Amino acid sequence: MRYLHAISALTIVLVAAAFPPSPAASAWQAPAASAWQAPAASAGQPPLRAATAGQAPQGRGGGFRDAFPPRPPADPAVVERGRALYSVNCAFCHGADTRGGDSGPSLLRSGRVLDDQHGELIGPIVLNGRVDRGMPKFTFTMAQVEDIADFIHTFRAAGYDESRMTPPSILVGDATAGATFFNAKCASCHSPTGDLHGIGARFTDPKLLQQSWLMPGSGGRVASSLVTVPPTMVTVTLPSGEKIDGELDRLDDFGVSLTEADGTHRSFRTDGDTPKVEVHDPLQPHKDLLRMYRDADIHNVTAYLVTLK
Repeated sequence: MRYLHAISALTIVLVAAAFPPSPAASAWQAPAASAWQAPAASAGQPPLRAATAGQAPQGRGGGFRDAFPPRPPADPAVVERGRALYSVNCAFCHGADTRGGDSGPSLLRSGRVLDDQHGELIGPIVLNGRVDRGMPKFTFTMAQVEDIADFIHTFRAAGYDESRMTPPSILVGDATAGATFFNAKCASCHSPTGDLHGIGARFTDPKLLQQSWLMPGSGGRVASSLVTVPPTMVTVTLPSGEKIDGELDRLDDFGVSLTEADGTHRSFRTDGDTPKVEVHDPLQPHKDLLRMYRDADIHNVTAYLVTLK
């Protein structure tokens, strides 16, 4: 064993003698941190920023906040229209602050959303849906898609913002102004002493109440259990003049399916406007009002409905 140790020691000495350290290597020193400079940008690329005091240099992989700076403010009227559409159709899945909800992902750091400017990238997804992921397609106009996109873009892509804070209450509206709006836009179908009697007592959460009056039947299982929404009906008029009425089961570009009052299921293939299909959607007035609401209108009506005990 002692012979093996002697041979190992001799081998180390011989190797060290055969490969002496180079003068350049022994003289090398780490450059001072303040001497760092960003490499010159190649053609067609923006130059990299040099690091400021207390920061590490930023290359292609860093600076998420700088890569997506705040957008210029959009037209407040456009943002309010987009907020109303998003709140009714998107917030339940993607969250009121776009950071994700009960069944949908966050939109805040989605690459497609970040690259979008005015709905040109968001639109195809919204209009075509992602059925394999549980997202239905929506029948918005492109103008409505642009409104929704501009609202989504009001949230900052990085860092803290006030939207993370849950407000102590959404009851910030004027109940008197809400009553005036209700009488002008809603009283033809609803009555505070009829179908809405006691609605303020039935809904203990003002947020659920607001979601439910904007679009009855939305807002999850709790809200749906407190509001009865009549089914969507349809009338199909055949070329012979025969009319078939029933509850709408399915309607797409190729056909329509319905269930008659006696439970009979019927389907008809459509070719353009033949046969004639008339849909009777009880929520159509609510959908028509979505483009009319201002943010103040929504808060005012909610403040009014809460008083209907």
